[in-house]
Amino acid sequence: MEQFTQQLQIRWADLDLNGHLRHSVYYDWGAYCRIRFLSEQGLTTLRMMELQVGPVIFREECVFKKEVRLEDTVIIDLELTQSRRDFSRWAMQHRIYKNGDTLAAVISLEGAWIDTMKRKLTVPPAEVAAAYGAMPLAGSFKWLEPS
Repeated sequence: MEQFTQQLQIRWADLDLNGHLRHSVYYDWGAYCRIRFLSEQGLTTLRMMELQVGPVIFREECVFKKEVRLEDTVIIDLELTQSRRDFSRWAMQHRIYKNGDTLAAVISLEGAWIDTMKRKLTVPPAEVAAAYGAMPLAGSFKWLEPS
């Protein structure tokens, strides 16, 4: 896939006392974008429950570049930046743009897949790997080798 973006809606409740977007909203938007992507690949939350797997995040960081205010139009993208070939461990990035082309924030995260019954990290089923295989790749994408 070449690119995946989602338009976002800013709600009054998303703002802080300074009149700009609260920091935690950026993380919520990242989660929304990732789940939307997976759902569009057929890997819905219901399907993940049936497969007894789910994504877990080890680290998530947001670098704030420009303020986002209530009147701004906002989109978010999604790119895979690193992955093991079996997609058991991965890293991805979201960029949040306001008003067309102004970079407002960059979210970076690292994660893996967990077997929800055993509560242990796992190699995901082929269906999960296919969804991740369809994810747009960052220009700097690299394959990770198991350690």
